Amino acid sequence: MHSAPLPPDEPQRSALLDSLNLLDSAPEPVFDRVTRLAARLLGVPIALFSLVGTDRQWFKSRVGLDIDQTPRDQAFCAYTILGSAPLVVEDAGRDERFRDNPLVTGTPNVRFYAGVPVRTSGGHAIGTLCAIDSRPRALAPDDLQVLQDLADIVTKEVQYRERLGLAQDRFRSIFELASIGIALVGPAGAWIRVNAALCAIVGYSEQELLGLTFRDITHADDTDADALLLQRLQQGEISQYQLEKRYIRKDGSVVWVNLNVSCKMGSDGEVDYYVSVIKDIQAQKTAEQALLRLNAELEQRVRARTGELHNTNSMLTASVIQQRRAESALREREAELRTVIENASDAYICLDERGAVTAWNRAAENIFGWSAGEAAGHVLTDLIIPEDAREAYAKTMARYAQTGRSPMLERRMELPAIRKDGSPLTAEVRVAALEINGRRIFSAFLHDISARKLTEAQREYESRHDPLTGLCNRRSLLERVPLAQKRAERSGQALALLFIDLDGFKAVNDTWGHDAGDRLLCEVGQRLHAAVRATDGVFRLAGDEFTVILENVHGEDDAVRIAHKLIAEVSAPIGIDGAEARVGASIGLAMYLPGANGSAEDLIRQADHWMYQAKQAGRGQVRWAAAAPRQ
Repeated sequence: MHSAPLPPDEPQRSALLDSLNLLDSAPEPVFDRVTRLAARLLGVPIALFSLVGTDRQWFKSRVGLDIDQTPRDQAFCAYTILGSAPLVVEDAGRDERFRDNPLVTGTPNVRFYAGVPVRTSGGHAIGTLCAIDSRPRALAPDDLQVLQDLADIVTKEVQYRERLGLAQDRFRSIFELASIGIALVGPAGAWIRVNAALCAIVGYSEQELLGLTFRDITHADDTDADALLLQRLQQGEISQYQLEKRYIRKDGSVVWVNLNVSCKMGSDGEVDYYVSVIKDIQAQKTAEQALLRLNAELEQRVRARTGELHNTNSMLTASVIQQRRAESALREREAELRTVIENASDAYICLDERGAVTAWNRAAENIFGWSAGEAAGHVLTDLIIPEDAREAYAKTMARYAQTGRSPMLERRMELPAIRKDGSPLTAEVRVAALEINGRRIFSAFLHDISARKLTEAQREYESRHDPLTGLCNRRSLLERVPLAQKRAERSGQALALLFIDLDGFKAVNDTWGHDAGDRLLCEVGQRLHAAVRATDGVFRLAGDEFTVILENVHGEDDAVRIAHKLIAEVSAPIGIDGAEARVGASIGLAMYLPGANGSAEDLIRQADHWMYQAKQAGRGQVRWAAAAPRQ
């Protein structure tokens, strides 16, 4: 067995791989999605994100393989990282480098391999994204591009983590060298990490602080104010808070600090930790207290000399100034609110108690086609509610008027709507009810999600259909078979699954090329679809493999008759570039009878098994689990 040589940058490459902390780490969705896509789009049973270590290759993400690592001297990927281009091995059994490799001679019986290097920002290859099959095959240019594109996604994620690691190193330096106290505090109040400046402020060592909570060293008179602000921060009412408080130092003395706290939220919406910045302001507080005492003495003298009239006048003046400031601030906030609403990307609509429009911003004009002047005073049913939904909308408004409750309030909903020209759209809506001066108003934000819904529907279709033939794919088959089994149980009628593999398809590809082969596969798919009932199902699994589900068949003979009919349909000549191509079909048949215990996967494996028996018996054959094969 040949082992790949080490690349020239092996020391740097290995060091970078170790620093990324990817080896022996837990599975991650960002990589698992890529390997699943690679397996599905390329139609291979195995897809891997492989990391090539010093003496092994370890699979960060894997599809279709039970083991998580192999020795490096057996790794196909060890060859891939030597070059700048993808490595494609069409038949490992005939390749001098791999034909006696244990991965080829034994499980998982590798025959086809295609891998693309995954590189760091400095160009060092730490691993590959690869696709593997147990059958020899050629890789079309489009499929190679798909593998390259998916490898680029993995590469970008790896390079992002590489940059993130550098950023974390810089943060650690800033954290340790800062002249003010910095700490990370857990949700329960325990110190997670503290810097030297904080230890100097409170007189504790780092290890002593890590065994305490912030409450343990907070002055008793300051705990309530700190706890209240912390609660508001946890509930999302504020993004951070700042206060002056007192810590009790290790020697029992009190030190005043200026505390600034923000929180880091996790993906689950819960607090991961708090970031606290602590500045020693003891000297400042000492000066302030001295100044306060001096001011108190001066104010006492002023009060004694100026009398009650001066005090009253001062209070009145202050009150007028405060009122003016409050009115000015209110006008500024109102102007800001109008500007925000008018320039919001979402449509904003305000309705009075009758449901008539009182506000209609620019986004509402753009989305629904009605100007603000046209919309004002009209009820919403006249503007954007589809005719078939108006009655339900009216009932909802009436119910709210009676009960003060509605399922539409304070939650996001997707609702149908129409534009001024009558064209439909789907809107994401959030409605709030407010009471102002004893009158109810309704405030609604609407976002046009029509394009998103169309994209979701298209993705859903593509996930269940073969992009070449338009037939349903393997995912659809795995969903359809259990449903067909349940219908068979209810109807008492048998179910048949035909596993079809074309005979002579490779010769068509070799003679006329892959484009002609694709056209032939499309024609075969159309013939199979036309030859069965509308209630039956035709699926393309991968390459030249098709399956057919036959429901409500009258026993084994009926299913065999249909199988021979399909062979005849497929075997008819197919016109390609002015010539005639011929292929045949070998079919494996599996029957499901009501009351049987077999799963959908068992049924598919059984049909696949008998298809291989049909192949071995000669082309154009049908095989099934019977006492003797029938012709």
